[in-house]
Amino acid sequence: MPTPCDRYGPEDAPPALLLPALSSIASRAEMAGLARALAPDYRCLVPDWPGFGDRDRARLPLSPALMNGFLDALLAALPGPFALGIGAGHGATYLAAAAGRHPGRFARLVMVAPTWRGPLPTAMGAERAPLFRRIRRAVEAPVLGHALYRINLSTPVIARMMRAHVYADPARVTPALVAAKRGIARRAGGRFGTAAFVTGGLDPVESRQAFLALFAEPISGPLPPVSLLRPQAAPRRSGAEMDALAAHLGGAGSVPGALSPHEEYPEAVAEAIRAEVGRAI
Repeated sequence: MPTPCDRYGPEDAPPALLLPALSSIASRAEMAGLARALAPDYRCLVPDWPGFGDRDRARLPLSPALMNGFLDALLAALPGPFALGIGAGHGATYLAAAAGRHPGRFARLVMVAPTWRGPLPTAMGAERAPLFRRIRRAVEAPVLGHALYRINLSTPVIARMMRAHVYADPARVTPALVAAKRGIARRAGGRFGTAAFVTGGLDPVESRQAFLALFAEPISGPLPPVSLLRPQAAPRRSGAEMDALAAHLGGAGSVPGALSPHEEYPEAVAEAIRAEVGRAI
């Protein structure tokens, strides 16, 4: 089925591509507030990732190769070049890789709380990879997998996850927000994207060294200017990877929030993006 893409802002404005994060509760809707905040200055295009979003999802052979191929096809189909490319979470790392493969397609990149490692590898270490593959197969199984998925993404689990590391302010995790996120997680076929992401099956790189190497000069040519927005309440392990990138890039902008600042504090993130763009002019 086609991947939906929302549009915000005037048709004659400079185009911007906004890529949401990958997670059990991720969809293009999480970028809506940021897109609206940027819409006076940009024509924002916000797609869903294959296997994710607020719609029923067909089972796909989800892998980094598929995600990279999706972005290649997207960049071939959408108008450009883009004045701005913004990626969140794993979406930021995939965006950086795509910009390296397609020089000249972006005038500037903004990495918002970038990640490269899924939740289980982050929490337990890459040496548990065989266990993670078994967990993925279990969640993808026809009957058992459906039951495991519903238990592990119940309303209380989603609320606890959001308060623990997705949002910084627990008061913003309202019942209405949790219900909306639960609706995303419970869409038909949702467990396949979740199983792949959580177990590290969609990690775009395999090490911090490879993560930082994306921001060196690729074979096809130099990347455009890259800005990093580091959320103040990022979890310790994910924050350490962002700090390593900040040191590599020579600095980072600070924004409020945890792993989803673009959704929790869209106006602050939009202001930070404008400040970064202004500094480059």
